[in-house]
Amino acid sequence: MKTNLTLEDIGRLAGVSRSTVSRVVNHSESVRPDVRQRVLDVIDKTGYTPHAAARSLVSGRTGLIGLVIPSRVHRLFEDPYFSRLIQGISSACNRSGTSLILFLLQHESEEEGLYPKVAEPGLLDGLILTATRMQDPLLAKMAQGDLPIVVVGRPDVEGVSYVDVDNHGGGHDVATYLFGLGYRRIGLIGAPTDTTAGLDRLNGFVEGLAACGVVLHPELRADGDYSEMSGHQAMQRILPRRPEAVFAASDIMAVGALRALRDAGLNVPDDIALAGFDGMSASEKSDPQLTTVRQDVYGAGQRAVDVLNLLIDGSATAPVIDIQPVQLIARPSTAKSDPLRHQEGPTPQRDDIDGVTAVDARWGGADEARLADRSP
Repeated sequence: MKTNLTLEDIGRLAGVSRSTVSRVVNHSESVRPDVRQRVLDVIDKTGYTPHAAARSLVSGRTGLIGLVIPSRVHRLFEDPYFSRLIQGISSACNRSGTSLILFLLQHESEEEGLYPKVAEPGLLDGLILTATRMQDPLLAKMAQGDLPIVVVGRPDVEGVSYVDVDNHGGGHDVATYLFGLGYRRIGLIGAPTDTTAGLDRLNGFVEGLAACGVVLHPELRADGDYSEMSGHQAMQRILPRRPEAVFAASDIMAVGALRALRDAGLNVPDDIALAGFDGMSASEKSDPQLTTVRQDVYGAGQRAVDVLNLLIDGSATAPVIDIQPVQLIARPSTAKSDPLRHQEGPTPQRDDIDGVTAVDARWGGADEARLADRSP
């Protein structure tokens, strides 16, 4: 098959007119779904790529979208979250025939000079930003401009479209799950609370514990910065307080926490249970494998491009809010071998009366006595 295909060639193969192919390529909503899919199937099969300059003249678009990651470059290559996110965004760009420009920063001081670059008329059709911290001046400026933008992560700016995962629900699920296994002194290695993801995971976790009648004691909490080293250091600070289980708000921090426990000669989960958040490959490769809350980072990246394209072609108006579900994945890091501690079954009912823990009879008197002894 010839490589220099034209719109006429694609139309002939799909059984439609040249103008129909043009509308599909330019994301027009005036094409029936079955016809659109037929054209897209031919484009996918032939590897056809629209001529960028010609498409720009017809549509008034550049075919370019930007991705701004307001984080230091070194962290971009250390954290698997960002590589997975970029893969998802790139996949969706390839599928929609758009090209991606990646804007990276070395220092926070560079953010001020970035705004006029990305906002330059005629450069980009739209922009995707990752929400790394609250009160981000770059996001505040972009939200006031005319360029369509989508944020990956819940922003703290009103009226901005975003794609996020249910961080609050994931934190809540971990808390109730650990309680259901019989753990009571439950600690937290939190993510930075100047990020909405860190704040949402914290609030969900605290509310989940509260629903079970448990309080997160300050001495059982230490925050990190998503890095493995910070997870290691946070676990070292918590460890003297003798937690029974610890939730790390990211898998990478959980890996660091696991290393700290090994350094202390402790076994996971027999001495301390450990859970993470993200569902990254590190959680599967660790020994033991980590219980985690899986989020679809790749899918969130794809969805961000889809939402941005809707804003660009006028099919949607901001704010578009898309919250993706998460899934708790139970693995050996929380499955204690102690026969007194149940690994499955309903969450026990409990009441705290004058500091004495009363546990549902289904959990057994021996377990009740042991838990009462360990009450904070």
